[in-house]
Amino acid sequence: MFGFEQFVALNRRLAGIWRLAGLNLLWIAVTAAGLGVLGAGPASYAMAKYLHRWFRHGETPPLVPTYLRYARELRRQPVLMGGVLLLAGGIVLVNLLSLSDWYLRAANLVALAVLWIITAYAFTVLAALDVQGLRAQLVSALMLGIGSLHWTILGTTAVVIGYGLMLRFAVPLLALFGVGLPAAVFAAICSRILRDLEPSSAEEPRTTPRPLAHSAARTVARSRRPSSVSDPVRPFTKGTPA
Repeated sequence: MFGFEQFVALNRRLAGIWRLAGLNLLWIAVTAAGLGVLGAGPASYAMAKYLHRWFRHGETPPLVPTYLRYARELRRQPVLMGGVLLLAGGIVLVNLLSLSDWYLRAANLVALAVLWIITAYAFTVLAALDVQGLRAQLVSALMLGIGSLHWTILGTTAVVIGYGLMLRFAVPLLALFGVGLPAAVFAAICSRILRDLEPSSAEEPRTTPRPLAHSAARTVARSRRPSSVSDPVRPFTKGTPA
């Protein structure tokens, strides 16, 4: 039976889908406003931070003002990271299209896989972790992806399947979820990874159970008493049964 709780859950899921579509449209708008190269970094950082706060902490502030504030938050760092990733991607793609030697193409395919892992986690590292310096941020993203390689593979598979379904049945959905789909998938993965990396709450110190403690105390006390006290010896006389 479809009750009130099911209706609330369905409404929450639909609101989440529309919020993700809104993030995708805002990403397109901010990227276009920055002429692509200058806008892709801040747009990706703003999306990563909004999704991180949403998935990790359950925060869903007003979409447009919050996204625009996040896009202007760090100024140069997202622009620099976006420019580096775009430049590296362009070089790898040009090499794949122009090179004919199989070993060079294989090396560039490996470079493309590494670049995908870094891109998937880089902006979440920038948004969620206190890592200073572009090199340290890129290395942290790579280590995060390789350290949880099974999650990276599962997330990449989910993104590929999602793109395949949209291309097969609903191409216009790419305008609504083309960037939001991988961003949401890897934001959820990062939330899970960072939650697992958090130190667990301090456990209560373990104490010996009271009955065992009392029995242990009695045993120690008994062992320290002289034998004359614990086991009195009766004198043995002739004719008296032992």
